[in-house]
Amino acid sequence: MRHIAVLGTGSDVGKSIVAAALCRSLADRGIKIAPFKSQNMSNNSGITPEGLEMGRAQIVQAEAARIPPHVDMNPILLKPTGEKQSQVILLGKVHGNHSAMDYHRQKSFYFQKACQAFDRLEQTCDRIVLEGAGSCAEVNLMPNDIVNFPMAEYAKADVVLVADIHRGGVFAQIIGTLACLPQKYQDMVKGFIINRFRGDIALFKDGVEWIEKQTRKKVLGVLPWYSHFKIDAEDSVEIENCRNFNDLDPDIPAIAVIRLPHIANFTDFHALAKIKGLQVVYIDRPDHLEKFKAVIIPGSKNTRADLEWLVQKFKTPLEAYVRSKGFILGICGGYQMLGEFVDDPEGLEGKPGKTRALNLLPVQTVLKAPKTTTLSDFEWEGEKGKGYEIHMGSTTLKSGTPLVKILARNSIPSRDMDGCMEMDQKIAGTYIHGFFDSPRILAKWLNRIGLNPPCPEEDMAALKEKNYLLLKEHFEAHVGLSPFL
Repeated sequence: MRHIAVLGTGSDVGKSIVAAALCRSLADRGIKIAPFKSQNMSNNSGITPEGLEMGRAQIVQAEAARIPPHVDMNPILLKPTGEKQSQVILLGKVHGNHSAMDYHRQKSFYFQKACQAFDRLEQTCDRIVLEGAGSCAEVNLMPNDIVNFPMAEYAKADVVLVADIHRGGVFAQIIGTLACLPQKYQDMVKGFIINRFRGDIALFKDGVEWIEKQTRKKVLGVLPWYSHFKIDAEDSVEIENCRNFNDLDPDIPAIAVIRLPHIANFTDFHALAKIKGLQVVYIDRPDHLEKFKAVIIPGSKNTRADLEWLVQKFKTPLEAYVRSKGFILGICGGYQMLGEFVDDPEGLEGKPGKTRALNLLPVQTVLKAPKTTTLSDFEWEGEKGKGYEIHMGSTTLKSGTPLVKILARNSIPSRDMDGCMEMDQKIAGTYIHGFFDSPRILAKWLNRIGLNPPCPEEDMAALKEKNYLLLKEHFEAHVGLSPFL
């Protein structure tokens, strides 16, 4: 029973989803399965039970495999802080900030760490589902690739190539990818999964036959487009296109999330987006803020750079929005931006310095190591919730009221307070990611901003489990599992 490597013809073709589906399908057949991706690049991360940081895609896949996430499943996480700079998370902890060239020069070191993590993970399970990154056939990057074929080769894995028919050119995607690969890598590809098909699959029968004739490899399945379930995404592709204000339905209340240039952990808003009778939209300009019942400033991987952008574009409109009795919530970096300033004396996110903030909350933030990474239990006005914290530095209240009580961090009891609330409870901030994932917390916040839509009674964990079941059913209905068993 060989390991399986899910590689792609490009970015966002569905590798993460296919890997998650395989994890759930094989786990439900009694196979002890685990996910693995040697190197991730994403600002949408999560926390393990040990309080360590890793990419969200492998957390999702671990949940699908019915096992706790562990950093050996994603030993290297790159969190971009700019066009050519990333914070490197190695085995769950900050390893440093590297330029693209610096990281490139140390690839052999990081590949060794990835192989060691794979070896440890292999001792805990029967099989591993490896996920690739981007296109597996980038010829200029191939000599130093530590994610795609070199990792699959190290793992002695069979390769499944995923292609996206929705973006067009699926035949060229598959044939072109194979043509760019050396023969030994071509031989590792055991078949193809074609993702995001719209229409009558029977009409694609000739296409399947053509691909199989040209490549002499099997099309293992064609996955139709789906909209009846949602799996947490790793990348911000789903929020790249901001909503046009003209698209808003004036008869349905709306909440705006400001799409910061370095937005992080946008999955914080999935629970909000699932509320019927509520519009949750991403905006990158301050036009018509009066249309929104609340404005949320999300987390950021480069707080001071995003703060400068936010102050330039949104400061005056947000001040007017506050005067008109609008509600504002900041989460993590967004909480820091609501304060008086953000100080980075050690240059953890770039050039050292202090940046004036929105001055809407009486708090001051200093960025400093070590990084806080915790699974956190909290309480807000009598209602309890579960979330997580990922941030550098600390925020000091000069006045105002703390927002929540921290009951425990990484299962260790706590009496700390978090966040701040001001202006008759209309402006608030917190470090808690996943703040809305508990139904009672979500309902209370919506009621606070003047809304009372029907909220789901089940929390996000229960809803995720339903979605994993639907993913499995969707996958197994269209992909034959016999090659994987």
